[in-house]
Amino acid sequence: MENSLTAPSLSGTLADSWFKPHRIILLLIFAAMIIAALVFGEWDWVPRYLPRLASGIGVTLAMLFSSVIIGFMLALPLGIVQVTGPWWLKAPAATFCTIFRGTPLLLQLWLLYYGLGSLFPMIPGIRSSFLWPYLREAWPYGVFALTVSFAAYEGEVMRGAFAGVPSGELQAARAFGMGRLKMFRRVWFPRAFYRALPTLTGETVLHLKATPLVATITVIDVYGVITKVRQETLLTYEPLLLLASVYLLLTFILVAGLRFLERRIPVKGV
Repeated sequence: MENSLTAPSLSGTLADSWFKPHRIILLLIFAAMIIAALVFGEWDWVPRYLPRLASGIGVTLAMLFSSVIIGFMLALPLGIVQVTGPWWLKAPAATFCTIFRGTPLLLQLWLLYYGLGSLFPMIPGIRSSFLWPYLREAWPYGVFALTVSFAAYEGEVMRGAFAGVPSGELQAARAFGMGRLKMFRRVWFPRAFYRALPTLTGETVLHLKATPLVATITVIDVYGVITKVRQETLLTYEPLLLLASVYLLLTFILVAGLRFLERRIPVKGV
């Protein structure tokens, strides 16, 4: 009976919070701008560039997901050692996070691609190795820069999440006879991940909006494709509006997926 009474009130609260006058006005203005752009803009170029746009979106998503997945795997040990590790592990982890969080991602991309990438051909044996076909391309440097940047930010997020798990729960897990690995897998990581997930969602969205920087090192993502469109068609507003719509759609799908994951995690009492 309690659930049947609280569910409608909750949905009503959500409806009241969303359908407010100022938000309705903003939605109407946004819809009017979209209609005006569709009616008065020049969109005959879209079918011609559609395959390249699809390829650019694929590159953007590949850069995003590969850097987020690998970066999060690196963020876990970075967060753990800063909470429980000895000083000779804490210091390098904190230094790593400080350096990559304290310097612009664009600078990191340029140092890797134009700096480190220009040194590889001078090293004997690199050109004849199996790595050279990859090292002469721009995308590995873009993925690496995005990965270490995400790892540095999420390493700090996970540090706070791991430190925020009540010590009493960890002590209870030890009292039940759980080993370190089992305690981490069953108690510590799920609790910390649930605490960090809202922040991780926001950081992932910000990371998506950082991916256009790879176009500065000749990676043709969706932003790079739109740049080519602007150069070849001499149009400005229509390609940029399409680019904004693409990023809005990707952000909506990304946030919806992560919010669904947040609701599905069976962790209570957080």
